[in-house]
Amino acid sequence: MTGDHQTLALLLFGVFVAVTLAITTWVSRNRHGSAEEFYAGGRLFSPMENGFAIAGDYMSAASFLGISGLIALFGYDGLLYSVGFLVAWLVVLFLVAELVRNCGRFTLADVVAARMRERPVRIAAGTSSVTVSVLYLVAQMVGAGSLVALLLGGTSGAAQAWTVIGVGALMVIYVSLGGMRATTWIQIVKAVLLMCGAIALTVLVLVRFHGDFDQLLRTAADRSGHGSQFLAPGLRYGGDWTSRLDFISLGLALVLGTAGLPHILSRFYTVPTARAARRSVVWSIGLIGSFYLMTIVLGFGAAAIVGSDAVRGSNAAGNTAVPLLALDLGGGADSTGGTVLFAIVAAIAFATILAVVAGITLASSASVAHDLYASLRRKHAKPRSEVAVARLAAAGVGVVAIGLGLLARDLNVAFLVGLAFAVAASANLPVLLFSLFWRNFTTRGAVWSVYGGLVPSLVLVVLSPVVSGGPSSLFPGVDFQYFPLENPGLVSIPLGFLAGWLGTVTSSEPADEAKHAETEVRSLTGAGAA
Repeated sequence: MTGDHQTLALLLFGVFVAVTLAITTWVSRNRHGSAEEFYAGGRLFSPMENGFAIAGDYMSAASFLGISGLIALFGYDGLLYSVGFLVAWLVVLFLVAELVRNCGRFTLADVVAARMRERPVRIAAGTSSVTVSVLYLVAQMVGAGSLVALLLGGTSGAAQAWTVIGVGALMVIYVSLGGMRATTWIQIVKAVLLMCGAIALTVLVLVRFHGDFDQLLRTAADRSGHGSQFLAPGLRYGGDWTSRLDFISLGLALVLGTAGLPHILSRFYTVPTARAARRSVVWSIGLIGSFYLMTIVLGFGAAAIVGSDAVRGSNAAGNTAVPLLALDLGGGADSTGGTVLFAIVAAIAFATILAVVAGITLASSASVAHDLYASLRRKHAKPRSEVAVARLAAAGVGVVAIGLGLLARDLNVAFLVGLAFAVAASANLPVLLFSLFWRNFTTRGAVWSVYGGLVPSLVLVVLSPVVSGGPSSLFPGVDFQYFPLENPGLVSIPLGFLAGWLGTVTSSEPADEAKHAETEVRSLTGAGAA
């Protein structure tokens, strides 16, 4: 990229970082240091504000950069990500949002521990939540590295590394100083910016093709190098039965994983009532649905206008398709319009990454402090000391995410998020649904359910083509690939449910009928909710 691109984009980066740090500083001066303030922002947000924040949390770098890139490279098969991410919200709306808000206080473990022995359940759920959060963070780090590498010329490994480190440092600052209130306002600002940027690019793509979507698809197919196959299933996932099963596995993970994401579940605690939580989800569905429809236009637009080969040449995983599309729509690399539009889109994508990593880091630090730390001390920690541990945990999670982000920087960000969703659907969703709906569920069932989904999903990822055995693997020089699927959801999600059932039916401890009845009444009516 030219010096103009670099200067303008870096200037816009700086403006967003300055604004968000100002928000964080302002919020930190007005907080009173309680656990409720740090984890839930005092539960003072309106449904509309929380809906925008949920959308901001969910519309990540994987959505803006990764999905559009996959569609630009693989056409129809890339659409699964857009459809899966959107359909997942129906599960959240009908099964999770209101019940979670009524049953818990700050984390997923609160919901499960309400009717179980707390210590083993909190340790299991806290471990799972931190694992999912770190995997999700890695995807955002990879997106940040790809973006800045493109900005600085596309070949600078050092630039990618320092970007990952810088993003990690900023997310620790956001969470440590501002807690949930600052994170929420950063999410709202980012959601507005992202929607405006996506709308502008979508309109420009459709104007380029005079509103003829059919012409857009035909041109994309012509320039993809695959012809009509580009618009049909099978380019990425239809070559053989293994890839078809991978397709099903990914779909299951995307649709079921959202309801188990810790940073999404924690957002339901920031509103005053369960009704407000449900209305928040309705707001977020409207925003998210519109956005994912636009990613379809942007992905095919990148294939049609930039060309699949150019997208692949810039970044093999397709993570830079949208910035390249913006550059072309604005008039090309040497034009003022192209420079400005590229810089704006790059800055919005960078803002997206910063906002999402802040939300995920807060959720994971809450799990460390509220679940793991409080449980391992064998007694409840005082709220203020728990918040201090959460701030330290944010730094620790940041260090781990930076290290893994540097390792996985050549993988597609949407693909990485698919792995995080698979782990969430395998370890968190079964225990959440069993706790809410199964009268006979026991503590052993809860612990087995978490570990029975978490351990197999992680082991299967390690033994999959993602890690070894292929030229695009994390470790291409070695081969310990024994599991053929790239996404483990098809196997690990049923294992999570099966382990929960087995743990319950083999448990000598009887289910606590009174606690189940109390949980059921609270979940449905909100009586006694925090």
